[in-house]
Amino acid sequence: MRLRHVKNASAIVEENRNIVIENPILYKGKWKELLNVNGPISLEVGCGKGKFLCDNAMLYKNNGYIGLEMMTSVICRAVQKVLETGAKNVLLLNQDANNLLDLFNEGEIDKIYVNFPDPWPKKRHEKRRLTSPSFLSKYKTILKKDGVFRFKTDNLDLYNYSLETVLPVLKDGYKYGLVEYSDDTIMTEFETKFKNNGNPIYFIEGVFKE
Repeated sequence: MRLRHVKNASAIVEENRNIVIENPILYKGKWKELLNVNGPISLEVGCGKGKFLCDNAMLYKNNGYIGLEMMTSVICRAVQKVLETGAKNVLLLNQDANNLLDLFNEGEIDKIYVNFPDPWPKKRHEKRRLTSPSFLSKYKTILKKDGVFRFKTDNLDLYNYSLETVLPVLKDGYKYGLVEYSDDTIMTEFETKFKNNGNPIYFIEGVFKE
């Protein structure tokens, strides 16, 4: 799902370079230091308007959170969310997920979230799906050996595709199926909307094989 063009999006990003890191390749291997946290670092690939990141960051202030979003018109909304919440342990990267290996060292990330990505339903666009083998290989590289990968979608076709691509590369003990919600479940903006509309929400979670 795409957001409409946001007026002054580029200006919002430029005015908040303490949040949206310019030249992030310079900080490869230094993210914990830049975040100034002692706890684990989580990465959300396709962070949207930043609600999920900021809600987690405000609840777990000793942990670090990084949001990756390639669309300037979207990441500016995440900037506004960081400013609104006052979260100090969130950084944003206006980058394409194809660049992950240029941005992070091997084993630098503790947990990766892929929440409600574009399903790219056409076969010719399979490589763009964020659960395609090429992306899974990148996630595995930047995750710690015991790091957790978690994926959510309301798109059944993407979920079924992801079962075929993700489960074979996870260690035994992985989980998948319909999401079970509790009162304290932290959700994205889209997730809240989908859940309220009665859409089934699917997930896959596990640790990559070595």
